[in-house]
Amino acid sequence: MSMTTSATIILAAMVAAYIAAKIFKISTELSMLAAALVGGLVGGAGLPARHIAEGAFTYLDICLIFITATLFMNLLKESGGVAFVVRRILKRFHKHKFLLFIMLAVLMLIPGMLTGAGSVTVLIVGGMVATVLGYMGIPKPKAAAIVFVIAGLSAAAPPVSLWAMLTAAGVNMPYVGFFLPLMIPCLVLALLTIFILGWKSKPVDLEQALKELPEPPARMNWLKIVLPFLVFFALVIAGRIWPFDFPIMGLPLVFAFAAAITLLLSPVHIDFLDVSRRTVHQLLPLIGTLTCVGVLVQIMTLTGVRGLISVTVVTLPAMVVILTLFLTLPVSESVLMWGAAPVLGVPLVLLFNTMNLNPVIALAGMSVIWPLGDAIPPTAIIGRLTVETVGMKERYSTFLKYCIIPAVLIILVGTLMVIFSKKLAFLTVF
Repeated sequence: MSMTTSATIILAAMVAAYIAAKIFKISTELSMLAAALVGGLVGGAGLPARHIAEGAFTYLDICLIFITATLFMNLLKESGGVAFVVRRILKRFHKHKFLLFIMLAVLMLIPGMLTGAGSVTVLIVGGMVATVLGYMGIPKPKAAAIVFVIAGLSAAAPPVSLWAMLTAAGVNMPYVGFFLPLMIPCLVLALLTIFILGWKSKPVDLEQALKELPEPPARMNWLKIVLPFLVFFALVIAGRIWPFDFPIMGLPLVFAFAAAITLLLSPVHIDFLDVSRRTVHQLLPLIGTLTCVGVLVQIMTLTGVRGLISVTVVTLPAMVVILTLFLTLPVSESVLMWGAAPVLGVPLVLLFNTMNLNPVIALAGMSVIWPLGDAIPPTAIIGRLTVETVGMKERYSTFLKYCIIPAVLIILVGTLMVIFSKKLAFLTVF
């Protein structure tokens, strides 16, 4: 039996195991683990404990980033900082819809940018932003679409873009030069989304909106909100300006410093252990996904399945691959969630590199498209979370209908970034 035939049989067994697990309504994380274990058994490796352990720890550093970054944002929310910012923005710009939309879009980008998870954006600011949009006469399905799309873009935005990080790690490419290639399209597309879907809104009912929004502590001020962010960016920038003189600090430690300052400056008492427990509980699905993805990728590599996928992708006509990104990326995300990046993203980046395209720009373009899959069944994690947070009672398809126009724009921008990646290479200088 040839290697290709053997790998194909193993892949078919893994797919069948995944589908069977989903039929029995097993979670996506455990379904991926089941697929990995079946792959090991069919591939003749049995249950390789060493590879399972190595795979489980593959993305430990990324998990630490998620935990510390989300803890930082949760502490900021518990201190009343998020409510303070939303209310101040609303009071200042409620008569100027153009400026209000810009501020709300930027506000929604920040949590996902720092944590890499769109779910954090939805949970931290999604409900409050939806309340403001509701008092502007925007129906809940449309408000949910705005929150979901911008939450997805926030997850793709720098400095923490999970899809880019996982793919870059898979091809041994430094996670450097992604800031502008990710920041510019995510910011522009977020602004286009809120303006397109919310342009026909009416002026916000300030009095009613303020009654529904949570009241921040009396002693909260801008300094207590801005200072932790200043420390965060100062530590990150210092490592780049003085790389040989400043101590090496990973993002988890930098986020931990920012969280500690937020805790110290909080005008109200915060039960740190309770917030920490809730943070870990909130991130369990994400951490579980990354752990099982690591195991799945490790077993796929061991059995030759990953090589089969890579060879198949690389040998396809290049234009066919590029023109079908709008379908393959969201669908892979809907099935494997973040696992789509190392499984599909790695061979795609290798292919684009052989085509003399810029791998950083091309990967940034794909990273912008991937989050759209979080609204598509069977997982639809962020989509369902957004609908619940906004309090939408209409059918889920109504929410998806409002996502179509922003999704088309995102797909168009992401695909053009791949096609013209070589000409956009100047964006990688920062």
